Amino acid sequence: MKRKPYPSDISREKFAEIEPLLRSVRRSTKPIKLDLYEVFCAVL
Repeated sequence: MKRKPYPSDISREKFAEIEPLLRSVRRSTKPIKLDLYEVFCAVL
């Protein structure tokens, strides 16, 4: 299901710069089931 874009969303290109940083602080306990980009935009 596609959600509607919001003005606070960042581009996937900009998120690609941030993503390694977010993944580096995460503990490797379970595989990621959610799209990290979608979660990050929801927080914004």
